[in-house]
Amino acid sequence: METEKNHIHYMIEAEPKKTVSKIVNLIKSYTTYYIWKKYPNNLQKQFWRKHTFWTDGYFACSVGNVSEEMLIKYIENQG
Repeated sequence: METEKNHIHYMIEAEPKKTVSKIVNLIKSYTTYYIWKKYPNNLQKQFWRKHTFWTDGYFACSVGNVSEEMLIKYIENQG
């Protein structure tokens, strides 16, 4: 994982039966819950609708002939 001001890069290995949309939904759901639980006062000042944190969209891609090490270096060099 690597973070930037307005987005996060993740490298995830998942079972083939898990859809990308389901994985993203789980990540966004869990992190929103715990961020709101830990910082409710800060978030209430920024978000007009309670328990909102992420935008609706996401970008995902798969990698083919790239080694795991190369992918990790790429993600680490973002931002």
